[in-house]
Amino acid sequence: MKADELKQAVKEIDNNRDKMQKQLLDFAETDLLFFFSDKPELLAWQKQKWQPIIEWAESLLNIKLKVTSGLAVPDNHDIIKALSKIFQEVNAKEFCCWYAAALNLRSVLLGLALIKNKLSANRAAELSALEELWQNEQWGEDEQALAARKIKADELSEIESFLQCAM
Repeated sequence: MKADELKQAVKEIDNNRDKMQKQLLDFAETDLLFFFSDKPELLAWQKQKWQPIIEWAESLLNIKLKVTSGLAVPDNHDIIKALSKIFQEVNAKEFCCWYAAALNLRSVLLGLALIKNKLSANRAAELSALEELWQNEQWGEDEQALAARKIKADELSEIESFLQCAM
C-alpha cells in the first residue's frame, strides 16, 4: 500500500475495525511462524531466525505459543485473548499498518513486530520469505519470485515509512 492509500485506510478504520480485528484473530491461529519445515536444513534456519520472534511475541503477549512441523494446526487459542488486549493498545494508524503488514507477510506476529519496532520492514519481509530464500540457496533464484518479493518489500517499506511519519 502507498502512503496515500494508508492515510485513507486509517480514516476508514473506525468503521471497519471490529471486522478487521476478527480477520486478524482468525488469521493469527495459523500464523506462518507456527509452521516449521520437516526438512532438517530448513528447520534449522527457521529455528534460528523465527524463534527469537516467537519468544518476543510470547513475552509481549504473556502466553506460550506452539509450533508444528507438518500440516496439523497447533493449538494456539490463547493468542486470541492476548491479541485482543493488544488491539486496545494500538491506535488506528498502528492498527492499519499492522493489518496491512500482516496480510503482506502472512503473519500477524511479524506484522506486530513491525509496528512495535522489533523488526524493520526489510527484516520482516526476509523472515516471511524464509522458505523461498532457503530454496533459492538450494536451486537458484527464480526471477518471478524475486520480482514478487521486491514488490512485497516495497509495500512493507511504505507501511514502515507511514508508521513513522506524523499525521
